Amino acid sequence: MVTETLQAESRPIDWKRIFFLALGLGLFALVNYSSAWPDAIDPNGEHFALSPQAKGAIAIFLLAGIWWVFEVLPIGITSLTIGVLQVMFMVRPANSAFKDFMDPSVLFIFASLVIGMVFTKTGLTRRIAYKMLSIVGERTSMIYLGSFVVTAALTHIMAHTAVAATMYPLLLTIHSMYAEDREPTRFGKGLFIGMAWVAGAGSIITLLGSARAAVAVGFFKDIVGREIDFFELSFFMAPVGWSMVFILWAFVMVFFKPEKKRIEGIKERSAYMLKEMGPMSRTEVISALIIFGCIFCLSMRSFIPALGGVNKTAIILVSTILFFILNILDIKDLEAIPWNIILLFGGAMSIGFCLWETGAAQWLAVNWLTLFKEAHWFVFIMSISFFVMVMTNFIMNVAAIAISLPVALVIAPYLGVAPEVILFAALVPAGMPFLLLVGAAPNAIAYDSGQFTTGEFFSYGLISSLILMVITGLFILVVWPMMGMPVLLP
Repeated sequence: MVTETLQAESRPIDWKRIFFLALGLGLFALVNYSSAWPDAIDPNGEHFALSPQAKGAIAIFLLAGIWWVFEVLPIGITSLTIGVLQVMFMVRPANSAFKDFMDPSVLFIFASLVIGMVFTKTGLTRRIAYKMLSIVGERTSMIYLGSFVVTAALTHIMAHTAVAATMYPLLLTIHSMYAEDREPTRFGKGLFIGMAWVAGAGSIITLLGSARAAVAVGFFKDIVGREIDFFELSFFMAPVGWSMVFILWAFVMVFFKPEKKRIEGIKERSAYMLKEMGPMSRTEVISALIIFGCIFCLSMRSFIPALGGVNKTAIILVSTILFFILNILDIKDLEAIPWNIILLFGGAMSIGFCLWETGAAQWLAVNWLTLFKEAHWFVFIMSISFFVMVMTNFIMNVAAIAISLPVALVIAPYLGVAPEVILFAALVPAGMPFLLLVGAAPNAIAYDSGQFTTGEFFSYGLISSLILMVITGLFILVVWPMMGMPVLLP
């Protein structure tokens, strides 16, 4: 004990950590205690005032962003700070600030992580990994591609959070066959960061990948009066989603080029180990039936009216309860849940609702989009995509769509822009938050691998986000018009 204390006392001071701690606190104080900011005014002349509470929400938002990116505290503790600051500085009452930590979306992530644990514990993960490796072979480039294609394809029929939780243990198994331990490798970074990004790219293609598309289509129908159906959305989103999947694979091959070109003998070894596992055990069969039963129910919510009224979190939590009823999991497994990740998303939900309920998010959206109300139509559409891309890295992508799409659809007619292109240009970046872990659950699930830091994720995410903007612009200017999407009003 004395030795540990002496070692702690002799540890050098981490000035970088102190600097970013102070920077976050300094920005919080500067914004929170600044004098009143001017109103935001939309094209119809409506004023949006920034209340002291809304200003406080922006201050917390800035502090959290800096602390999350530079990981000056464990990401879960930064999330707790979000709730505490809201209460201590009277931005929102405690029953609102802390209630969000158990929002249904957070519990959905909890249940998804439990499914991942079941895949690992029962052996389903190893079985799937061995089968995939026996098909894709020894080349690490093909292992990357196989993992990403499977991830993207699964997001067409199930929520990308559940897909990430399913793929995570599979990728851990693959990496364990590449390296002896869980120490970070370039291959590991590419495998897990790529999985998180590709899960987002795949999830934009159908209404089943996430809730954001359904919300956006609902806003579009209310404001424009026209309905975008399942197949129309997929028709326009499939080319951009799959383009990004293969572009991200190329990106990973350049920036995370594996240390080894091949994993010698992995194809034969995987085939042998799969054979050694024998037929599926009773526990594996029951677990698979529970998991895919829940996935089927989640997928059918858009088509079966009786399921449409049942919240997706309740459906997926049924699997968690059944795992414990049937003794597939026990108390030790519950204690092994990565609560740091759960707290991270609790904080993300809290700051998202804080920005929304105080009016800070709407104030930001109106101020940003009205800057471009007299710009060229292409610049205006790209400004919407850029705003959604930035906001979806900090708050729920559903909220990012909800605050930006209505404002954009009001401004669009002044510039002669068709509403359809506004909708799709917003949905593309809403599904691909490449900068921060809080942007999407797959990002945080991938982080649990220990293969990369939040700083690495952010720095490489800047490059991939720039690529995303270029691809979005290309589709707006060339591809979507060729496919028949109206861009300008007649």
